[in-house]
Amino acid sequence: MSEWMFTYLFWFGFSIVLITLEVLLGANFFLLWIGIVSAVVGVLVWVIPEMSWHYQLIVFAIASLFSTLLWRVYVKKHPSETDTPALNRRAEQYIGRSFTLSEAIVNGRGKIRVDDSSWQVEGGDLPLGTVVEVIGVDGVILKVRAKT
Repeated sequence: MSEWMFTYLFWFGFSIVLITLEVLLGANFFLLWIGIVSAVVGVLVWVIPEMSWHYQLIVFAIASLFSTLLWRVYVKKHPSETDTPALNRRAEQYIGRSFTLSEAIVNGRGKIRVDDSSWQVEGGDLPLGTVVEVIGVDGVILKVRAKT
């Protein structure tokens, strides 16, 4: 590769492209951190112009990986709070609600109707028509017990 390709102007331009893509695509800050790393490498090349392109790419790769991993750790430790935490977890929205069995629970499995869909339920054996309360979720199977 040509030495002229990896000047500080290349890294600053690459940084602008990545940050612009982040804004346009909404990539959850993934491209933002890589864009910032690109700008940092640009500053390093500006300060140390004799840095070879091999070292530039190594610094870029390691710093990109490190910054992305740091961001993932931060997001795991500080999840965003929302007023609807079960919004995209449909089954969890049914916890605490009561439904009538549309198929008896036999050998621990049965079904209920929820609006226009049928859900498989798991719980103690109960006859058809019993009112049950959803107490938990296991994947797409609702855990239920007889409503008292």
